[in-house]
Amino acid sequence: MSAGTVWFVGAGPGDPELITVKGRALIERAGAILFAGSLVNAAATRWAPGNCVIADSKDMTLEQMSAWLIAQAGKHETVVRLQTGDPGLYGALIELVQPLDAAGIAIQVVPGVSSAMASAAAAVESLTLPEVTQTVIFTRVEGRTPMPEGESLEALAAHHSTLCIFLSITLMGRVTAALTAAGWSPDAPIVVVHKASWPGEEKIVRGTVSTIQALCREAKIVSQAMIIASPTLGARQWTTLAKSKLYDASFTHRFRRASVPVSNLTLGTP
Repeated sequence: MSAGTVWFVGAGPGDPELITVKGRALIERAGAILFAGSLVNAAATRWAPGNCVIADSKDMTLEQMSAWLIAQAGKHETVVRLQTGDPGLYGALIELVQPLDAAGIAIQVVPGVSSAMASAAAAVESLTLPEVTQTVIFTRVEGRTPMPEGESLEALAAHHSTLCIFLSITLMGRVTAALTAAGWSPDAPIVVVHKASWPGEEKIVRGTVSTIQALCREAKIVSQAMIIASPTLGARQWTTLAKSKLYDASFTHRFRRASVPVSNLTLGTP
């Protein structure tokens, strides 16, 4: 049994200050840190102690990463695996946890801010709106990794809810084709955010189903981008909105009693 614990910490979308307080505290006391250098801003390790062993996993295989974590857990009380976004979304969390379990090493997971949330924040967009959509789907388009049955982008897009499409910027043609086949209008808005929250590197491209591919090509966005397709996009400029019932003056809940009769209110629609 190893004396150390391996902590899988979500580094967030890019801005080092978007790591959680708990994640930063673990970095501050870590004896060893393995970070995903191809995706995680190296600045996220700046809080590490001077004697901390820091390694970049971008050129490691899964087996090499597991071996490194196991070896360091035998030497240090706190070992941190720093992963982009949230460890449970499109990461190799379970693939790395299984060898550690087999070696009898304790593990913990600290969640992080997903690039989906950071991208919506960067673009000042809401992923849900009353009476527009209350559903958000995290997905990707099929590439080298096949999609399970029933999870094609076309099938998911048929719901016409919010789609946060990961790992698909190089397959934008397939994305727009799937949206079109699912009945999305050529004029339906799309937002693409490259390196959301990365200081000095973030790019936001707004377009439509018919224009977004060319706009991204023009902006030279070929990696680390979030594609958001949603009926809520652009709501900041709408002249009418269906307002949240929670804050409606006619709505009673356990913290506030209704102050205005329902008949005196007029609700708009987008």
